[in-house]
Amino acid sequence: MKNLCLVFAVTLSALLPGPSQARELPDFTDLVEAQGPAVVNISTTQIIKQSAQAQLSPFDENDPAQEFFRRFFPGQIPRMPGEQGLPDQPREYKNQSLGSGFIISADGYILTNAHVVDGADEVTVKLTDKREFKAKVLGADKRTDVALIKIAAAKLPFTRLGDPAKMKVGEWVVAIGSPFGFENTVTAGIVSAKGRSLSQENFVPFIQTDVPINPGNSGGPLFNMKGEVVGINSQIYSRSGGFMGLSFAIPIDIAMEVQAQLKQNGHVSRGRMGVVIQEVSKDLAESFGLGKAQGALVASVEKGAAADKAGIAPGDIILKFDGKPVTESGELPRKVGATKPGSKVPVQLWRKGTALDVVVTMGEIPEDGAPVTKHGRKASEPTKANRLGLVLSALSAEQKRAAGLPSGLIVEDVTSAGVRTDLRPGDILLSLIHKGTQVELKTVAQFNELIAAVNKTESITLLVRRGEMQTFVIIKGVSDK
Repeated sequence: MKNLCLVFAVTLSALLPGPSQARELPDFTDLVEAQGPAVVNISTTQIIKQSAQAQLSPFDENDPAQEFFRRFFPGQIPRMPGEQGLPDQPREYKNQSLGSGFIISADGYILTNAHVVDGADEVTVKLTDKREFKAKVLGADKRTDVALIKIAAAKLPFTRLGDPAKMKVGEWVVAIGSPFGFENTVTAGIVSAKGRSLSQENFVPFIQTDVPINPGNSGGPLFNMKGEVVGINSQIYSRSGGFMGLSFAIPIDIAMEVQAQLKQNGHVSRGRMGVVIQEVSKDLAESFGLGKAQGALVASVEKGAAADKAGIAPGDIILKFDGKPVTESGELPRKVGATKPGSKVPVQLWRKGTALDVVVTMGEIPEDGAPVTKHGRKASEPTKANRLGLVLSALSAEQKRAAGLPSGLIVEDVTSAGVRTDLRPGDILLSLIHKGTQVELKTVAQFNELIAAVNKTESITLLVRRGEMQTFVIIKGVSDK
């Protein structure tokens, strides 16, 4: 028995990891030594002209005392005691900022963020060997925050590029940059998530990390453990202006697609369909008779745009674009933007319970963004609340012209006696979808008749115009009121 216990103890000790077998934290020294020389410090100078009056004022522009002198002593310069008056002549001063970048070819092409070089009159690149070069900005794309600059040098160290698609959440990554101007600072962390969509950033599926990134890191590279660049550090989530555990990088494959166009044309051309889309939730999928929540739901279509010419309409769900599935709505803007303007692209739609194929001839996103149509609203005489608790009225001829709509019902009030909805006064109801059938709304009587036929346990979906946007709203459990 004693021998048996001894054998068991020896076997168990062999299975359990000892001090020498414990997994060690990764060593980044070789990576930094090999790739650090290809990371550069970028300083920019912007020349700002200002009048002598503003230049000599001892008060900050936002100081209440500055506003006091401006209002009550117009044309006079508030000066410190003993200061002599000077003529109000234009003066110049320099606004300087710092960022990071990395060399992608031995002949001096460098990637950084567009916001690092935005508005710069002079860009200086400093290498780790202390050499400095004046750089030329070849192009900057604000939509992806990618810029390509060039220095006149040869035989430079350059980075190797990796494949962000092969990255896994939880793997180690390293950032090298110049936070707060401290050159070639190395920080490390893990990939927190992939394919992150941020507000107002429709063309980039960001890599989210917990790598400490601070002002000055912008434009610097994000490396995997193979020493390959997988992203460009671009944004941080912060309430204080410093690192708080959420950093976002632009995938290098997207950045390289952008730089290819910047190198060739100096700007980026993107395809455009002219649709406003929203995510397909489980409830919306059921409402449209779709087997599972997928695709991009078309909330509105710009008149005369590529989608309109192809016959795409509000209520359609885009399932495939150019033969590739659209799993989530956030994927569509990136797929559309990556297409060449003027190209013909097959698009698969889900409409009234069946799949439909159309071909879209792609438009182009203008440099300054798409035009916005303005319209106003005038309240009509309200009617009584219906079983949803909505007080509705049909759009008048004037309201139709102002909104550019053929028909619709305007929400005058939402009473507490009705069901809970996301509707609010001023919304315009355009159509109702129930059991996969979409009906255009023209009169209040028609709408009330439609909802009267809906069982109280069922849901309905409404296409709603709110301001300048259209969206689908689900109402669950229609009341018996």
